[in-house]
Amino acid sequence: MPQARIFTLEEAERTLPLLRRILTDLRTEYRTWQEALGDYELLSGGVRANDEETEELTAARRAVTQSADRITEYLEEIEAIGCLFKGFDAGLVDFYTLREDRLVFLCWQVDEMHITHWHEVDAGYAGRQPVDSTFLTTTMS
Repeated sequence: MPQARIFTLEEAERTLPLLRRILTDLRTEYRTWQEALGDYELLSGGVRANDEETEELTAARRAVTQSADRITEYLEEIEAIGCLFKGFDAGLVDFYTLREDRLVFLCWQVDEMHITHWHEVDAGYAGRQPVDSTFLTTTMS
């Protein structure tokens, strides 16, 4: 697992076009995985442990696995950028940053044009606060 990266607001903003593309693909793939999993569960519902797997069930299981593998690849891309993915439904991403020499998160949601909020590391989405001038003057060396 790579070490957490600490972003300035400007650095985090520069990642948004790439993150937006990854999250769009990730969320689409997540829906595909949910559908494939539902199909597999329907097909396997009446199967007993000692029953032989049908071709249809094998194909359904393979579809679930392939979709899960693609999801893992998208999550690894997000991790390689240095930010934290926080949820499929909302498309949330957090970026470690410093605020007055304290580690906090810049908080971004896929449908937001810019990063406009932050929260304490232990606060989560409910603790979001508007970005203020302290983030605009923070520089990283």
